[in-house]
Amino acid sequence: MAVHAAEPESAVPPMPERTPKALREAIAEHTPDLLPDFDAHWKWAIADAYNLGPVPAFIARWWGEYALARDPELDAYVHDLEHRAAYECTDINEAKALLEEASKIHYRVRALEPGE
Repeated sequence: MAVHAAEPESAVPPMPERTPKALREAIAEHTPDLLPDFDAHWKWAIADAYNLGPVPAFIARWWGEYALARDPELDAYVHDLEHRAAYECTDINEAKALLEEASKIHYRVRALEPGE
């Protein structure tokens, strides 16, 4: 019988269920630096709302924020792209290419499903 080494645990936690409560719990556990902004945004945009219309937009925004922040390497890479485009590029086409790459990553992480 062959012995297989256990697969190393992924350093990037999986995405939570797509609910405000589950997302808040994941942020609190894995990316606590985001929690004050998440809570302040919730209180401002949702907590006193008389309808739930803003909730999908709130979840979409924070889903993407958490998806990046839970992966420090990807988060740093995206911030580097955005920083270089804003502060270092002197060529508009280069800046546009950097921002397009960052945008593609933002779009891709917003499409992640729970458990990914």
